[in-house]
Amino acid sequence: MQAIFVQFKCRPGMAYKVADDLVQEIEEISEVFSTSGHYDLIAKFYLSHEQDIGRFVTQRLQIIDGVADTFTLVAFKAFG
Repeated sequence: MQAIFVQFKCRPGMAYKVADDLVQEIEEISEVFSTSGHYDLIAKFYLSHEQDIGRFVTQRLQIIDGVADTFTLVAFKAFG
């Protein structure tokens, strides 16, 4: 499994709906947090090594109603 983190910029007033939709619709999600700063949410996903990260983000996450922008980080190793 590979871990990715995706930050979401949401349309005004939509962050809680986007977070709920992520939890309800995306089975690969591990956790989602509200954040301050340039992005409204950050979520952690676990994908199989066969899954295409670009397709996952563009075809499954960016199409969620209320998502205005995303920023994806690929994680290499977990410590601790």
